[in-house]
Amino acid sequence: MATANMEPLPGDVTPQRPTAVRWLMFVLACGSSWFLYLHRYTWNVIAPYLEQDYGLTKTELGAIFGFFTPTYGVGQIPSGILCDWIGPHVFLGVIIILWSLVVPLYGVAGGRSGLIGLRLVFGAAQAGTYPALSKVTGTWFPVKTRTIVQGWVATFFGRSGGAMSSIILGSLLIGYFEMPWQWALAVMGGAGVVFGILFLILFRNSPEVDPRVNQAERDLIAEGSPPPDPSAPPVLPLRVAIKNRSMLFFVIQQITSAGADGVYVIFMGDYFLNAKGFDVGKAGLLISLPLWGGAIGGMLGGFMNDLLISWTGSRRWGRSGVGFAGKFIACGLMFVAISQDDGVAAAWALFAVKFFTDWSQPTVWGTCTDIGGRYAATVFGVINTSGSIGGLISPVMFGAILDWNTTKVLVDGVEKSVTNYNPLFVTVAVMYVISAFCWLLVDCTESLESRLAPGGDLAGDADGEDAGRDASNG
Repeated sequence: MATANMEPLPGDVTPQRPTAVRWLMFVLACGSSWFLYLHRYTWNVIAPYLEQDYGLTKTELGAIFGFFTPTYGVGQIPSGILCDWIGPHVFLGVIIILWSLVVPLYGVAGGRSGLIGLRLVFGAAQAGTYPALSKVTGTWFPVKTRTIVQGWVATFFGRSGGAMSSIILGSLLIGYFEMPWQWALAVMGGAGVVFGILFLILFRNSPEVDPRVNQAERDLIAEGSPPPDPSAPPVLPLRVAIKNRSMLFFVIQQITSAGADGVYVIFMGDYFLNAKGFDVGKAGLLISLPLWGGAIGGMLGGFMNDLLISWTGSRRWGRSGVGFAGKFIACGLMFVAISQDDGVAAAWALFAVKFFTDWSQPTVWGTCTDIGGRYAATVFGVINTSGSIGGLISPVMFGAILDWNTTKVLVDGVEKSVTNYNPLFVTVAVMYVISAFCWLLVDCTESLESRLAPGGDLAGDADGEDAGRDASNG
């Protein structure tokens, strides 16, 4: 007869409780995304100082800002390959420190050539961050929570870092502590260097190589991950992706969406400081409002996406519906912002604009996963590079629009430049409309992986390319 004091039978195993190291990695990933945008959006605050100190026009400011984009766009795919080779640990830690060291150098650039060189280096240093973070979330989190984690890392903490940039740099360091803008930038960069060092100390490439992770947590992370299909081509032929109709409209959507987003990075500082006449302390808070709208919208947009898919029973229209609605509503709200004479009311209207335009960000990541399958990273690279094209065109275009709508007036006997921002905001609204209708033409169920698999309608194209390469190499 068994007793309460009976010893466990041989072979009985008490279930091991998973460790929680993945949440430390989550914090480090969120911090990386936060610092990425914290430093990138410093331009909003320093641009008026650069304009004054170096005698630049708004077109020149836009053009100089745009030099970030070529190296950022071109560097993403090579950075992804390098990250796959050496892992995100050293890769991310080093580039965080590198771009943080660049930030204070804007204060000693000396002129146009120096600023252009810094923008090129800054873009190259930041290029690999999101490909690396995509690898981090894929390695450290199970399938069932991965999209939610990506939404927090990429959208909420990225956008909130951008929102905090003007508050910390403008309202706190320059406004409250009365630091010269050059020293304020040094503080911002120094904080990034400290975080980069902490990242190198605490992060690890995967659960398998981290001794702090027990087997139960490794099993939890691996749960639900499908084994790779050995019959599928190892690399997605780019020609196949480009010829896909949904990819074509997805690319156009991203060009217009990312291009429109440039207005929040480049010109919000000038808008609130000069066009609306706020001091730097108050302007720092108002500049941040649209970015907080984007952070909150991006966080809630992921939940809305899943809810709409559940309601409609259609993944295709769940994703397209969220994308279309967000951009279309943002277009309408942009005209509300235009109608506001009061600067604070305009800031809150732009908060609403950014809320709706950014609630499609998790949808973009989800659509890349749906269309790409095992090639999701390649599809993500194509889409992010497309966004870089928009980011390259819009700064110069936006700066030229502002210069065309700037006039000289006398205020108390002093000549002053007055800029009408309404034509720029109308241009951004038109870009939102184009993006909205492109979403209706993107079918996320057109999986490139399934079409390239043996028996798929694109398998012959891939086989033909392989055969052609074999023949040319023979």
